[in-house]
Amino acid sequence: MITLETLEQWLVVPTETENLEFKEAKLQFDSTKLLKYCVALANEGGGYIVLGVTDKRPRQVVGSQAWSTAEHLNSIKAKIVNELRFRVEVTELQHQKGRVLVFKVPTRPVGQPLAFDGAYLMRAGEELVPMTPDVLKTIFAEDQQDWFSQPARCNASPDDVIALLDTQTYFELLEIPYPTSRDAVLERLQTQELIKHTTQCWTISNLAAILLAKKLEAFCPALARKAPRVVIYEGMNKLQTRDDKTDNRGYAVGFAGLVDFVHSAAPQNRFIEEVVREEVKMFPEQALRELIANALVHQDFLATGTSVMIEMYSDRIEISNPGIPPIKVERFIDEYRSRNEQLADLMRRFGICEEKGSGIDKVVSAAEVFQLPAPDFRVGDTRTTAVLFAHQDFADMSKTDRIRACYQHCCLLYVSNQRMSNQTLRDRFRLSESQTATVSLIIKATKEAGLIETDESESTSTRYARYLPFWA
Repeated sequence: MITLETLEQWLVVPTETENLEFKEAKLQFDSTKLLKYCVALANEGGGYIVLGVTDKRPRQVVGSQAWSTAEHLNSIKAKIVNELRFRVEVTELQHQKGRVLVFKVPTRPVGQPLAFDGAYLMRAGEELVPMTPDVLKTIFAEDQQDWFSQPARCNASPDDVIALLDTQTYFELLEIPYPTSRDAVLERLQTQELIKHTTQCWTISNLAAILLAKKLEAFCPALARKAPRVVIYEGMNKLQTRDDKTDNRGYAVGFAGLVDFVHSAAPQNRFIEEVVREEVKMFPEQALRELIANALVHQDFLATGTSVMIEMYSDRIEISNPGIPPIKVERFIDEYRSRNEQLADLMRRFGICEEKGSGIDKVVSAAEVFQLPAPDFRVGDTRTTAVLFAHQDFADMSKTDRIRACYQHCCLLYVSNQRMSNQTLRDRFRLSESQTATVSLIIKATKEAGLIETDESESTSTRYARYLPFWA
C-alpha cells in the first residue's frame, strides 16, 4: 500500500531508479508520454510514476492537477487498459504541499517485451529510447529456453530414446547419413542438447519431444495438448464439422504430412483452373506451409491447455497459435523476431521454416498470384490468427479488403526494392487501364488510413506517383 510515509522515503532516494520515475506535472501531464513511461517501466520490471514531485534533488512536492477528477482518472486508467492491455493502479496522496498522483505499473509478461506505437521502449537517463537488439534477445529468451530444456522424460534407457523419438527422420531432414551404431545416434542428439546423459540413463528434453516424438501423448498430457489440430467445416461457420484431426507426431516428424492433409482438403480454385486448364487448390500449398510453420514456431509454449489450430471453412482457412506476437501485424512482412529461438533454429535447419523471416512475403505473393484477397492477420487477447481467403471477384471485395491488399502489395514491392504505382496495383487486382480511377480511390483510402505515403523522391504527378509503406 502506498502512503505518505512511502512518499517521504522516495523523496530521499539518491537517484531515480529503474522502477521509480518523478515528474512535476503541476497542471497536466501528456497522456501519450504517460503510456510510453508505463511501457518502459513494465519492460524494466515494473515500478512507479510519481506526478507532483520535482525530479531533481532535493526533491520537493509541488502538487499536480493532472487528471484532477474521478472521471478523468477513470478515463486515463481505461485508456491504459485499452491501448497497453495491462492494468495500472493509481493512488492519490494528499500531501500538505499538494496532491501527488502515483501510477503503479506491473512488470511485463515473461519473455514478452511491450511496445508502444511499434517501439519497444526502455529508459536511458532522462530519455525514453528503443530497446537495443541484445536486450530484446535476452527478453525473448526468458523461460521459453527453460521450457525447451525441461525434461519431457527422465530415466529413459537408450532403447526408450530410440522408441520414443523418430531419429530416422531427424537425420533425413538434416540430409546426413544415419549412424551405424545406436551410441552414435545418442551422441549426436546429445551434442544438439536434445537429450542429456545422466549417471545411469538419459533425459529427453521438451525440445526433442516437441520436434521428434513419434507420439506426443507417449510423454505427458501437457505435451500432447501441444499437438496441432485441424478442423474442417462444411460451410462458412462452425455449425457442421466434416473432419477433426489432431496430428500427434512431433512437429518436424509430422510437418510434411500435416501440410499435405490440409492442402488436399482445400476446395478447388475454379477461377484459376479456367486460365491454366488444370486442377488448382484454392489455397496455395506454399502459403499454407509458411503459415503453419509460423504458427508452430511462434506460439507461446507457456500457455497451457491450448494448441495451434487450423480451421478450414468453405470460404477461408484460419491458422492460429497461442500467444501475442512480439511485433505489430503491420510489420509482419518486413520484420522478424522469434519468441522461440532454439525451436526456430532447428526448424530452419530442417528446411521447414524460413531463415530470415521471408515466409510472410511468400504468403502475400502467393495470394496475389492465385488472385485471392489479401491475407488478414489478427491479434486477439490470447491468440494470433492468420486468415487466407478463397477467391473473390474484385467487385465483391469490401473497402477494408481492398485497403489491406493495397498496403500488403506496397510492402511486398518495397522489400523487393521496387515501388507501388497505380499500374502495379491494377495488375495485382487484374483490372484494366479503364479502371485507373477506381484504383486511385483505393490508394487514396489507404493513404488516409495512414498505411502508405507518396514517395517524394519520385514524380509528384498523380499519374506517375510511386508509394511507400508508412514505416519506410
